Amino acid sequence: MSQKVLITGAKGQLGKELVELFTEKGFEVYGFGRDKMDITNQAQVQEMIGFVKPNIVIHSAAHTQVDLAESEPEQAFLINAYGTRNVAVAAEAVGAKLVYVSTDYVFDGTTDEPYNEFSPTSPLGVYGKSKLAGEQFVRDFHSKFFIVRTSWVYGKHGSNFVKTMLKLGEEKKELSVVSDQIGCPTYTLDLAHAILELVDTQKYGVYHISNGGSCSWYEFAKAIFEEVGINIDLVPCTTADFPRPAARPANSVFEHMSIKLNNFTSIRHWREALSSFLKNN
Repeated sequence: MSQKVLITGAKGQLGKELVELFTEKGFEVYGFGRDKMDITNQAQVQEMIGFVKPNIVIHSAAHTQVDLAESEPEQAFLINAYGTRNVAVAAEAVGAKLVYVSTDYVFDGTTDEPYNEFSPTSPLGVYGKSKLAGEQFVRDFHSKFFIVRTSWVYGKHGSNFVKTMLKLGEEKKELSVVSDQIGCPTYTLDLAHAILELVDTQKYGVYHISNGGSCSWYEFAKAIFEEVGINIDLVPCTTADFPRPAARPANSVFEHMSIKLNNFTSIRHWREALSSFLKNN
């Protein structure tokens, strides 16, 4: 009998990738967007998860608009904190393993060191605080969980930094990109494969999953244009040059301690992943 996996946020950038990969690997996949299951409606969540009785729940639905979250904190906490509680409680009730997709924004980015899974959290803005509250609800209400923190996500679905750069590269001769924020780009396909590997085990806990290595947004943009052969005048600028409603962590580089200590497959370098993405999409 094939395992049943229920995926929230199934119409999102990562959700679509997860639905495709788990289907391809022979799982019985139930992918729910907001239209089929509103995670903020506890009764509906309990009914749907109770009906499907999945072996695994992958919770990738979230309020991800970082700047908008600053002006609508209640909405962000409703979705990212209480929505996650609803999913955790319902998943626990049917005995399903739970994967909660979290973020590098749980850190303030003030240190020069990479963050491992045991580094103290200290989110700067509403988005990070609401996602961290979601993590806490998962710890409080679920017994078999994987909290997967990821960062700088891009892939073939949805809008993302790589697609934006490619579009701007065709329209402009010069472009300014922030060079004082560093982190780890993450290709959705590699993230989905890592999640697939996790859920086959009982090695529960917190995981930092991103591609290997790190870069600034400026270096990321430079690599994108180099890979596709677009000649553009790239100008490094600072975060202060482009004020945004939400503060971003200046350093959100991940150390993949849990992947290593639990003997999971190490994830390829971001540059290799980027090259693969651009060649195949």
